[in-house]
Amino acid sequence: MLTSKELIAYGLGAEAVEAVNALLAEKGAAACWREVSRNILSPRHPFAVHQLLYERVYAAWHAETQGTPPAWFPSETDIAQANITQLMEKLELETYREFHAWSVDNRAAFWEMMIETLGVHVPSLKVESAGRNLNITGSRYNIVASCFTAPDDAVAIIARSETDPTLRDITYQELECLTNRVANGLVALGLEPGDAVAVDMPMHAESVAIYLGIVKAGCAVVSIADSFAPAEIATRLRIGKAKAVFTQDAIDRGGKRLPLYEKVVAANAPRAVVLSDTAAELNASRNDLTWADFLSACETFTAVPCYPEAHTNILFSSGTTGEPKAIPWTHTTPIKCAADAFLHHDIHPGDVLAWPTNLGWMMGPWLIYASLINRGTIALYDGVPTGRDFGIFVQNAKVSMLGVVPTLVRAWRNSGCMQGLDWRAIRAFSSTGECSNPMEMLFLMSLADYRPVIEYCGGTEIGGAYVTGTRVQPAAPSTFTTAALGLDFVLCDEEGNLADNGEVFIVPPSLGLSRRLLNAAHDEVYFSGTPQPHLRRHGDALERLARGYYRIHGRVDDTMNLSGIKVSSAEIEEVLNGVDGIRETAAVAVSPKDGGPSRLVIYVVPLGAISIPEIHTALQAALRQRLNPLFRIDEVVVVEALPRTASNKVMRRLLRAQKTAVEP
Repeated sequence: MLTSKELIAYGLGAEAVEAVNALLAEKGAAACWREVSRNILSPRHPFAVHQLLYERVYAAWHAETQGTPPAWFPSETDIAQANITQLMEKLELETYREFHAWSVDNRAAFWEMMIETLGVHVPSLKVESAGRNLNITGSRYNIVASCFTAPDDAVAIIARSETDPTLRDITYQELECLTNRVANGLVALGLEPGDAVAVDMPMHAESVAIYLGIVKAGCAVVSIADSFAPAEIATRLRIGKAKAVFTQDAIDRGGKRLPLYEKVVAANAPRAVVLSDTAAELNASRNDLTWADFLSACETFTAVPCYPEAHTNILFSSGTTGEPKAIPWTHTTPIKCAADAFLHHDIHPGDVLAWPTNLGWMMGPWLIYASLINRGTIALYDGVPTGRDFGIFVQNAKVSMLGVVPTLVRAWRNSGCMQGLDWRAIRAFSSTGECSNPMEMLFLMSLADYRPVIEYCGGTEIGGAYVTGTRVQPAAPSTFTTAALGLDFVLCDEEGNLADNGEVFIVPPSLGLSRRLLNAAHDEVYFSGTPQPHLRRHGDALERLARGYYRIHGRVDDTMNLSGIKVSSAEIEEVLNGVDGIRETAAVAVSPKDGGPSRLVIYVVPLGAISIPEIHTALQAALRQRLNPLFRIDEVVVVEALPRTASNKVMRRLLRAQKTAVEP
C-alpha cells in the first residue's frame, strides 16, 4: 500500500493516494499504472512523484518472468488508427507478431507494398530477392521526386534559431523551388550526375534544400558534421572525393559565434559555396562563392533519373581502424528511412517531426526522408537543444514526434528546464545513438502526459533500425519490443551459438542494408567470420528479455557511441597519442550499471611522471581541437603498460571489463 504522507508532500492529494491504492488492489500493477499515468499523474507533478509511484506500483513485479514494467499502453484508438493496423487489415493478419513474421517470410512483397504505400514513384516497380540483397528493378528514378507529393501549400519545414524566436514556415512549394534553384546552381558550376558535393553546416531550411538539390541533380552528398575539426573535415572530403562544399561563415550557439568557414578553408577544401551576407567574409585566395551569387534564379528543374543503386549520400561511421568507414546511401536507402517512420513511429501526413541532429549524422538525412516522403513537417531548431528555449520551440511548433539522444534527456532532467511546458501535441518520442537509462526515459515520458518512447537502434549501414518499438505495443522504458519490420536478427554467444544475450547478427536481405564501402572491403567487414555465412555482423550487444522485450548493452567491438556519434577507439587514440608526455593510450567506453550513455575512459601509459588533472586537460583539449568538441573524457587512468595479446593487439575488452567490475 502507498502511504499518503510522502506523496502528499510532493503535491499529490490524499484522494489520489486512496485511488491509487484502490486501483492496485483491484486491477493489479499494469492496469493500475495505466490508470495512474493517464488520469492521476500530470506534467505539473514533480518527477519524484512519477518515479515513486512507478516503483511502488510495480514493487511486486517480477521482471525475469513478466518483462520490464511497461510505462505506456496503447489505447484502442491508438491501435485502430495506427498505420501498422491498416496494413494488417489489408493483409488479413490478426496480431503484430504475425505481421512481422509475414514481413520476414515475404521480404520482396513487403518492400513492394511499402514502396506503393509510401507513394515512392518507381516506374515498373518490381522488388526481387538475390541472396543477401534485395533489388529494385524497373525504370530509373530519383528519390527526391517522392519528397514532394504533399499539397503545395502544406508546411514542409517549421524553423527558428536561438537568436530569433520567430517561427518560420516553409511550404512544400517553397522548399521545392529552393531545391530546384540549388540543382540549377550546381549545373551552372559544371557539376555532373555522379559527382560528390560536401555539406558542412548545421541543420536549417537552407541546408535541407541544399541536400535535396544535390540529390535531385543526380549528385551525391558528402555529409560532414559541423563540429568536426579541420583534419577530420579534410579526411571526409578526401574519401568522398568532393568536388565542391557548402558551408557557412559561422555558427551561433549558446551566445557564442563559432567559426565554420575558416575550418573548411583550413581543411584545404575544394571550391566552397558559403552562406554569408557579404563576399568580404570569403578568403581572397580562393574562388569561393556566397550563397546569393551561387543560387540560380530558375525555380524549375527536372530530377535526374538514376539507377536504384546510384549514390545519393556518403556518410561516415567508425570501425576498428583510425579511418572512418565511408558508407554510400543510394536511391533505395531513403525508402527504409520513410518505412521505419511510417511503421514504427506511426507518422501520418501533417505530423511534425523534430530531432536535434545534423547532416553529418545519419539521423539528419533520415529526418528529411522520414518527414517529407510521409508528407509531414520537419521542425528545425538552429541552436543548442539543452535549454528551455528548445522546449518552447517544441511546444510552439506543436511537434508530434520528438527524437532525442539520451545525453540530451539527462541534461533536461538535471536542470529541470522543461517543466511546465505544454507538450501535449507529442504522440511519441524516439531515442537513439546511445544506451538509455530507464528512469531518464520515464522522466521523458512524464513531460508529455505519458507518450511512448520508441527506442530505435540501427546504423548508417542499415539506413534505419534493426530493433525498435511500435505504437501498438506497450512501451517499457529503455527497452525495444521488436525487430524492425522487413528484417530479422539473431543473438550469438562468443562461441557462435544462438543465445538470449549476445552479439547481434542481422539476417538479410532488406532495403537499406549497405552493399559496399568506399574505403574498405564490405563483405570482409560485415560477413567474414560470422557464425553462419548468411548472417551479417552488426556489433551491438543485446539481451532478449521476458515477453519479447530487448535491452541493449552497448558494443562488443572497439567502437562506441559518444553524444550520438559513432567513433572508434583507434580514432580517439590516434589523436591522443600525439599529446606531449604520452607513450600510448587506450580508449574504452564503459556502460553504467544503471544504464545510460557510455562513459569515455582513457588509459594512459606516460613517458614519465605526470599529473592526472593536467594530462586530463591536455587530452580533452586535443580531442576538442583535432577530432570533435562533443567528445568528453570522463576519466583518465594511468597504467604502466597496456594488456596485449600474443600478436601485440591491445586488449581493450579486458580494460573495459576491469573498469565495469568497479563501477558504482
